[in-house]
Amino acid sequence: MTIGDIPHHPAECAGINEVLARVGDKWSVLVVMLLRDGPRRFSQLKRGVTGISQHMLTLTLRGLERDGLVTRTVFPTIPPRVDYELTPLGHSLRAPVEALGKWAMAHQSAIKAAQLAFDTKKSA
Repeated sequence: MTIGDIPHHPAECAGINEVLARVGDKWSVLVVMLLRDGPRRFSQLKRGVTGISQHMLTLTLRGLERDGLVTRTVFPTIPPRVDYELTPLGHSLRAPVEALGKWAMAHQSAIKAAQLAFDTKKSA
């Protein structure tokens, strides 16, 4: 079976879904975008991601690090300094994330209009 031009193997779906869940969640996308220009400290990331809690940022960074998208470097200073940076694999995610962001910006008003039309029709 194929989906478009891609062969579909149901056994591989679980792994693909896991990857898409990581790279598709809103916090991971924002962190990847903040790290695109170079390393950042935890506090810089926290300030740059509006609405994220310290706990959620920690979990997001751990997940990205576990998946090989981000590296964590601890510097032996007082207090300790920790920098996060995209790996080569993480940098390879930049183009698709940026394209998705541009698509969302370009189509935001059309999506809002469709939502309004749907909600209006559903409540009638």
